[in-house]
Amino acid sequence: MAQTGPSMQDLIRRRTRAGFVGRSAERALFRANFATEPHDERHRFRYHVHGNAGVGKTFLLREWEQIAREQGALTARVDDGAGSLPEVLAEISRQFAAQGRRMKELDRLLADHRERRHEAELAALAAQAEEEDGPSAGGRLAARAGVVALGMVPVAGPLAGLLDADQLAEGADRLRTRMLARLRDHEDAQLVLAPERILTPVFLRELTQAAGSAPWIALFFDTYERTAPYLDPWLHETMTTDRHGAVPATAVVVTAGQRPVDPARWGGLRDFVTDVPLGPFTEAEARGLLAGRGVTAEPVVREVLRLTGGLPVLVSTLAESRPADPDDVGDPSATAVDRFLRWERDPVRRAAALACALPRWLDADVFRAAADCPAEEAEGVYAWLRGMPFVTDRGGQRLRYHDVVRAPMLRAERRRSPRGWAERHRRLAATFRTWREETERDREPGALWSDEAWRELRLAETYHLLCAGTRDALPRALHDVVHACEAGAGVAARGARALLDAGQDAEAEAAAGWGAELTAALDADGIVSALGLLLRRAGLDTPTQARARLLRGDELRDDGAHEQALTEYDRAVALDPGLALAYRNRAVLHGRLGDLDAAITDLDRAVALDPGNAWYVALRGEHHRLAGHDTEAIRDLTEAVRLAPANEFSWASRGATHDRAGDPDAALADLNQALDLKPDYAWALARRARVWRALGDTARQLADLDHALSFNPDWPWARCERGDALRMAGRDEEAIADLDVALTLDPGYASAYASRGASLARLGRHAEALADLDRAVELRPGYAWALDRRAEVLRVSDLP
Repeated sequence: MAQTGPSMQDLIRRRTRAGFVGRSAERALFRANFATEPHDERHRFRYHVHGNAGVGKTFLLREWEQIAREQGALTARVDDGAGSLPEVLAEISRQFAAQGRRMKELDRLLADHRERRHEAELAALAAQAEEEDGPSAGGRLAARAGVVALGMVPVAGPLAGLLDADQLAEGADRLRTRMLARLRDHEDAQLVLAPERILTPVFLRELTQAAGSAPWIALFFDTYERTAPYLDPWLHETMTTDRHGAVPATAVVVTAGQRPVDPARWGGLRDFVTDVPLGPFTEAEARGLLAGRGVTAEPVVREVLRLTGGLPVLVSTLAESRPADPDDVGDPSATAVDRFLRWERDPVRRAAALACALPRWLDADVFRAAADCPAEEAEGVYAWLRGMPFVTDRGGQRLRYHDVVRAPMLRAERRRSPRGWAERHRRLAATFRTWREETERDREPGALWSDEAWRELRLAETYHLLCAGTRDALPRALHDVVHACEAGAGVAARGARALLDAGQDAEAEAAAGWGAELTAALDADGIVSALGLLLRRAGLDTPTQARARLLRGDELRDDGAHEQALTEYDRAVALDPGLALAYRNRAVLHGRLGDLDAAITDLDRAVALDPGNAWYVALRGEHHRLAGHDTEAIRDLTEAVRLAPANEFSWASRGATHDRAGDPDAALADLNQALDLKPDYAWALARRARVWRALGDTARQLADLDHALSFNPDWPWARCERGDALRMAGRDEEAIADLDVALTLDPGYASAYASRGASLARLGRHAEALADLDRAVELRPGYAWALDRRAEVLRVSDLP
């Protein structure tokens, strides 16, 4: 039968909103903003709602969102279910799509972001490949000292003394540029290193496009006390600078959390930010809400006011029962069950409401597992529960009890029947374990913690085991935090949060203590500090200790603390000599530090432990190529191609090796295959251009370099290569233009100075030519080609 009326979800939302009484001043304030044009000084672009738990921040945001929609606004509401900026943008995109406005380009980039994170280390290794093409001596030293790890931070420790500040800065820029070029293209690398730089401009462009079809855009960020650490700096930069592009003037941003705005960051922006502090309902507001629900008897109203203290979520919950007598409300010693559910006469609903307080979140599946209500009544009871004032709807898929209501319910249930409490948590843990095992069947084992669906099921399972007091729950939870660190600090923080929540909900001091300490460590110093805490005090088993040492080494390496990183890798392989990934990661660091022999030795061990791993074999082949071992490089890269024929990196690296070995036909075949697999692979295009140069085909050489630079215009090596090609074709003015750009990007690039000097000399600009050639020789003493060109300039000119 075709549906002709509103859906169940629409009715639930209307019912929930109908109960919103009070906050008339706040509602009027927000509604009035839509009556002022953005250029009007009275218009505000950001509102920040703040107050203690239970004062109604989420209710107010939902009401404000409805007000915005009544004004024709495109809206999105995000809370702490999103743990990073990419997740926030993904949720906004999802909600916009549900309103008929897809953000296609943003969705594509978000998918790329997830795929590219695993390629970062290969890109950093491959960045050294261009060193053979002539950067300055200082640049080579800086690169081989590992001045930056993935282009982020300068070298620390004893290596810092090898370079002065200028060398460090130049070397960092050079290594970063080459790494970005090799990681397919600049955008791919930035998606890994700084996703906000790539995602934000696209998000703002699509937001501007959306503003063309909607009069207003309203973005709501709830539970800001949890999301502000990563969201607040981004929001400030996006709204107050044009670094990432323009924000539509018709956009309004609302944040809500327990704390006021950061005065150090937002204090000088009072003209466009409105602070909205929320306290409990005034007596008049509480009475108004009760009257709206038909609760007007004065003794009843006084009792509700006394019990709730004016907290909106409690007033709304008690008003839902429409009590007619003070005894229907409860007394000062009433339990949470009496206070919130005494009015509910249906035993099935009452039992379901209590049972569903146990999970941290609900959907229809979790409801059926937790509620244990008759199948024929389940749908109706779930719809009733969704409509309760203390239940928050998270994006239409997950529900969550308000903490002010859930916490006393949990205490009451735990104290009423400790054994029953533990048994129900064990059953829920078993349910989540079953779902988790089903989910992981088609997942790669090494990437589970990066998979949100699997991760949320694992965390739920862990939470319930901790609440049940299972003997091995705490050691297992700490083990999980170690592995969660593989997916980043945000995921590790979720593991710590599960410990903290379980400790508080089950009054388990050990779990709560670990959760609090790990959260503090992650907030203060990140993964290195959290792993150090676990290694010192968690009593981890030996394989987990080895994994923690490995992950700690990765973090230290990426922070530029290379000597400390090597120490951690050494400890990891000492603890677990079969941990192939530790050898592989130590090899990558040895390669960055210029110790290719040590890198190859480690990769020999990694390949011996995991001979079917195409990446390990390809890495060893690449290191052999960097070391000039062409026979060994071709052997390994051929095996890597056999193991993973769709991996363009192996084809391109083997093609570059064939080119150096003097086999242009084989080089072309491999580089063509790499580009068939990845048409925008800039490094492969530039390498193929070198083959065309060797074959004397300048047209194809220039075509490939043009194509490579269209993907990465800020790549100095490709600029210099094209400048050389143009010079050799007699197009000196164009050559000089490219070489100017190359030297702007890399002021220490000796080859670019030499090539520009040659073109300037041919144009008769001898003084400029001599200056460039002098600089080339200064950067690379003994540079024979530059010395020859300089001698020629001195011979044909009158310069001293």
